[in-house]
Amino acid sequence: MREYELEVLEQYDIEVKGTRKIRGAFFCDTKEGTMLLKEADVSDRRAPLLYAVLSSLEKAGYPNVDIPVYNKEGQLVSVSRDGSRYMLKKWFSGRECDVKKEFEILQASRNLADLHCRMQWQELCDPEEEAVIRPPTGRHLQEEFVRHNRELKKVRAFIRNKVSKGSFEFLFLEYFDRMYSQAEQVVRRLKNSGYDSLYQESIEHHRLVHGDYNYHNVLLTSNGLATTNFEHFRIDVQAQDLYYFLRKVMEKHQWQEALGRSMLDAYQSIRELDPRELEYIALCLAYPEKFWKTANTYYHSNKAWIPEKNVEKLQTAITQTEEKLRFLENIFTFIL
Repeated sequence: MREYELEVLEQYDIEVKGTRKIRGAFFCDTKEGTMLLKEADVSDRRAPLLYAVLSSLEKAGYPNVDIPVYNKEGQLVSVSRDGSRYMLKKWFSGRECDVKKEFEILQASRNLADLHCRMQWQELCDPEEEAVIRPPTGRHLQEEFVRHNRELKKVRAFIRNKVSKGSFEFLFLEYFDRMYSQAEQVVRRLKNSGYDSLYQESIEHHRLVHGDYNYHNVLLTSNGLATTNFEHFRIDVQAQDLYYFLRKVMEKHQWQEALGRSMLDAYQSIRELDPRELEYIALCLAYPEKFWKTANTYYHSNKAWIPEKNVEKLQTAITQTEEKLRFLENIFTFIL
């Protein structure tokens, strides 16, 4: 551990017996148990909200969450000598959910449903603090998709005007019309769906989402599953977490229908999905997000040299489209 990180640990009233570096963070063996020190991915104002949600979940019987620790100054974010911001969090001895093992994926699906049943801000927060602090609200999905569509057209205009084109540019232009048509169809379907009422209800009832629920953030421990990295939590449609987790797993399993159906069944064994939520998941899956994301990354990067990996990502986004549309038709009876 570098001197700066050691100095950060001195800001806490804990006895550290040893440290071990992992990807982007440090495991800390302390008298209070395993903790994790990592650069803070949350603002000073948002940190108390994170603490309030996670500590309330723990008190409500959902114990395995990575609650941040206050330092000696009563702050949740500590600053090192070089100005870097760090957060120390309760951590767990275990391993990440293995995306290759169906049993563990289904465990994680049920865990997400259990989490959603408990994550309502009004039930978790101190009523006296409700007027003072409140989690942010997620963007309306229709506005998000319309913005993505504008960005896709901007990328196309840029590439069309580019004199020297490579494999990425030719591939993008070849499939743009098809992908953009799909994106516009999703926006039209979303406008006429039950999403808006679902979104408004989620805000009214202060339903919280994890914001980054994937197999990396679910740990298998001797005391059951632990859920970590809630830094992107917000008030939003809870099915967004399930959509994201389902998509990440399906991309690894070539949109295997039996597994996708089992994930939905596992989730619904704990929390039944509203028909509007199923429609929402289908619409999110139908949107060519990876095509947009890869194009957007290209547009905001150094376009003089396009890494081969970017070309591969664009090709994968295109190739998986047919598999994904087949999955939607057979699992959700959704035809675009």
